[in-house]
Amino acid sequence: MNAKSLLLVITLLGTAVLLLLGNFALGLAQFDSPVAQAAGELQAPEDLARTITVVGEGNVSAPPDIAVVYIGVQVIDPDVKVATDKAAQDMNSLLAALKGEGIAEKDIQTSYYSVYVDRPYGPQGPAEQAQYQVSNNVQVTIRDLDKVTNILGAAIEAGANNINSVEFRLSDTSALQAEARAKAVEKAKAKAEELAELNGVAVGEVVNISEVIDQGAYFISEQSYGARDMGGAGGAGPISPGDVSVTAQLQITYAMLR
Repeated sequence: MNAKSLLLVITLLGTAVLLLLGNFALGLAQFDSPVAQAAGELQAPEDLARTITVVGEGNVSAPPDIAVVYIGVQVIDPDVKVATDKAAQDMNSLLAALKGEGIAEKDIQTSYYSVYVDRPYGPQGPAEQAQYQVSNNVQVTIRDLDKVTNILGAAIEAGANNINSVEFRLSDTSALQAEARAKAVEKAKAKAEELAELNGVAVGEVVNISEVIDQGAYFISEQSYGARDMGGAGGAGPISPGDVSVTAQLQITYAMLR
């Protein structure tokens, strides 16, 4: 082997050694990387976060301050024009009666209008004479609860023959919702402390908190009425608003202390 060949072999060997050393150093770096350290931590059960998660519910009640009533007229006639004209006439009378009872224009809103044709079927097939049903309904907000019965009676006298429901509500639930959340926090803390005591641990600081919002803001007291329930005319019967309930649910996670 001449000098040139020997030099080439030494160069190749040196390059190979350098590559091996580089790969070894890279492996050490990867082992000490945050990812590797995180993986090591995940494999250590004793280092896992220890928490207690509970759901607290707060409930408060208050008398309602508004009523929402769904009032309408329904006319049935074999002539669609006669039915629609009569329904329009009855609705105009109803609106005049509502305004005469002090209901503001902004508190009256059309909620439903339909024209439906009914062709009864008999042994020989559909009847030749069709019946048209025209319905027109409004949503009415009553802000003086002492006048609910009088307003319903006036509506019936004006021609209303379809009163679907009376819903008692709160115009603003923000204050009650805040109070309900505060009660929910208290109950959640008490529940967490009870669970911790049963398991020989203690409750630490709050780690996470979220509101359960699929329960609805409040419970509505509701009664349904029709013209037949009120004797056809002459006024509505006694109506009791009761209380409106506001509920809040909070899911809270606390740190678990040894």
